[in-house]
Amino acid sequence: MTEVNNDNIEKLIAEYQPQIKSFIRKRVENKEDAEDILQDVFYQFVKTVHTSMNPIEQVAAWLYRVTKHTIINHGKKRHEKTFAYPNNESDEEILKDFSDVLFNNEVAPSPETEYLRSLVWTELENALADLPHEQRAIYELTEFDDIPIKKIAQTTGVPINTLLSRKHYAVLHLRRRMKQLYYEVLYL
Repeated sequence: MTEVNNDNIEKLIAEYQPQIKSFIRKRVENKEDAEDILQDVFYQFVKTVHTSMNPIEQVAAWLYRVTKHTIINHGKKRHEKTFAYPNNESDEEILKDFSDVLFNNEVAPSPETEYLRSLVWTELENALADLPHEQRAIYELTEFDDIPIKKIAQTTGVPINTLLSRKHYAVLHLRRRMKQLYYEVLYL
């Protein structure tokens, strides 16, 4: 973790500016708007470093969070709809790209991918915490521990159809909860 101070502000800006610019350009169609947003983000960064009593502990996460909110605010002001990807990509291609970034360990980690991964896992953990114990348990056993439902039924004495039903309701709940994050990541 790098402590931010007056001596290393320029270094941090030079380090993160290309990544933040790329993040913005994927979400904002107009090049001039993207440049304005980039300037706003780093203006806020410098201002926060100079005026805040609380130091910025995780620079990358802070920059991506501020960038996301600046894009949203800019879009509201301009009443424009922004898209994460060019319109010529199908939903399947977008979903594959999204999955690769989040779950493919061969993809080189970047602050953007790490931020996205942390967002997804945090939201998933929150959504799982909202489930009834029986639904959460069957979901975690089958998806995280890779235990077959038949084996769980034999071990617990709960009928297979009951376990399948519990998992079905868990999946429906998780889809609803994750859908909003999915659209925020792809279209904001």
